Amino acid sequence: MASPASRPASSRRSDRPARPAYRCAECGWTAAKWVGRCGECQAWGTVAEDAGPGGAAPRTVAQAPSRTPARPIGEIDVEAARARPTGVDELDRVLGGGLVPGAVVLLAGEPGVGKSTLLLDVAARAARGGRRVLYITGEESAGQVRLRAERIRALDPNLLLAAETDLATVLGHVDQVQPDLLVVDSVQTVASAQVDGAPGGVSQVREVAAALIAVAKGRDIPTVLVGHVTKDGSIAGPRTLEHLVDVVCQFEGDRHSRLRLLRATKNRYGPTDEVGCFDLSETGIIGLADPSGLFVSHALNHVPGTCVTVTLEGRRPLATEVQALVAPSVLSNPRRTTSGVDSSRLAMVLAVLQRRVGVGLVDQDVYVATVGGARAVEPATDLALALATVSARQDVPLLVGLVALGEVGLAGEIRPVVGLAQRLSEAARLGFTHAVVPRGSVEPGQGPAGMTLHGVADLAEATLVSLTARVRSV
Repeated sequence: MASPASRPASSRRSDRPARPAYRCAECGWTAAKWVGRCGECQAWGTVAEDAGPGGAAPRTVAQAPSRTPARPIGEIDVEAARARPTGVDELDRVLGGGLVPGAVVLLAGEPGVGKSTLLLDVAARAARGGRRVLYITGEESAGQVRLRAERIRALDPNLLLAAETDLATVLGHVDQVQPDLLVVDSVQTVASAQVDGAPGGVSQVREVAAALIAVAKGRDIPTVLVGHVTKDGSIAGPRTLEHLVDVVCQFEGDRHSRLRLLRATKNRYGPTDEVGCFDLSETGIIGLADPSGLFVSHALNHVPGTCVTVTLEGRRPLATEVQALVAPSVLSNPRRTTSGVDSSRLAMVLAVLQRRVGVGLVDQDVYVATVGGARAVEPATDLALALATVSARQDVPLLVGLVALGEVGLAGEIRPVVGLAQRLSEAARLGFTHAVVPRGSVEPGQGPAGMTLHGVADLAEATLVSLTARVRSV
C-alpha cells in the first residue's frame, strides 16, 4: 500500500475536507470565513454558509404535470389581467390604472408619512364597491386601526381586520376569508415559526414575502405589502424582496408639510415616471389632481424676491414659487440658507450672479426657500433662483405673471431644459402671461396662447428683461 507521502499531490488535496464557503444573500459576494458585514454591498447579517453545488441534493427531480397546456399567445385571455381602479385617482395614476389581480405591490416610506392611512382608505373604497378586503396589521392593535378608520370614515362590513404577526395564522385568515384584496402592514412584523431569525431579518422577510406572493399569484388576489425604510431612505430587508414583487412604490413627504408624493420605482404594469400627490390631514388623505396651488402664493407675487418656475415630477409639471431674501450680514462669512432648494446649485448661481452680472453679494446674507414644502432641485430652476435673488437684492418686484425656466451655466449662459413645452402649457393654464426661456428653445409663435415669451441668451439679459418688462407694464 502506498504511503500518503508517495501519493500524488492532487490525490492528497482531494482527501482534504472541503472548506466551507460563505456567501452574501444580497449580492452573492463570497468569503472563505464568516464575517458579520458583506465586503461588497456592506450589508450586515447577510453572510451565511453556502452549501455549494454538491452540498445538497436537487429539490426538483422530475417534471410535474402541468395544470394548463401551453397555448398560442394570441389565444390568451387578457381581461383577467387588466387593472381594476382602486377609487383613488392619484394612486391609479402611479400604478398604471389600478391593481391587477394577483399583483403584489410593495409600499415603502418613513414612519408617520401616511402609508397606513392611504391603504386603509383604499381598503375602505374597495369594500364599499362590494369586494371583500382583509387588512392584516402587525404594528398596531385592532383598536388603534379602528380609531383611525373612524377618523377617516373608512368603516364598512366588507373590510375585515386582523392583528397578527404569525405567518401561518395570516395564511389561515386568507383561507377563511377568501379576500378580493389583501393588505399586510407591515411585512417586517410578520414572522414564520419554521424559519430561524427575528422578525424583520433577512431570512424571515424572504420567507414571509415568498409565502404571500405565492398565495397572491395562486389565487389572483391583489396584495399590498407595507415595507420599512432605512436611514438613507432605501427599502429595508433583502434586495430580493424588490425583485420578487411586481410594483415598488415610495411614499415621500416632509413631517412639517401636508403634501405627500407617491412614486413608482418599479412597475411591471405601467410607467415609472408618474407621481401621485396627496394632501394628508387629520380627517384623512385626499388626492390632489391640481397641486400647483399649494406651491404658489398669489397674494405675495408683488413682493420683491419672488419668482415662479415649473418643475417636473416624473411627467407631471408643478408650478413652484421660489422666494429669496437678501439682507446685510454682520458676519465675516455671510449665511447661505436654503429650504427646498439644492444648496450647491444656489452657491453656483450666486457665484455667477456676482462674477458675470455684477450683483454684490459678498457682504449679504442670502435665504432662499420654496412655498408649500416643494423641492426645486432640478437645473431648470436655476433661472428662477437667480431672478428671485436679484429682485430681492435690488428690492424691485419682477413682472406680475412671470415664470422663469432655464439652466444657468458657469459662463452665465442660459441653457435649454427638457419638457419646456409641457412646462409652458402648465404655466399658461394657471394664468401666467410672461415667460423667460432660453433663446432658440421655442420657435416664434409656438408658445401657448396668451403668453409672451422672452428668449434670453445669458443671465444678464434675463435680469434686464425681467426688471424692465415690469417697468414697461406699469
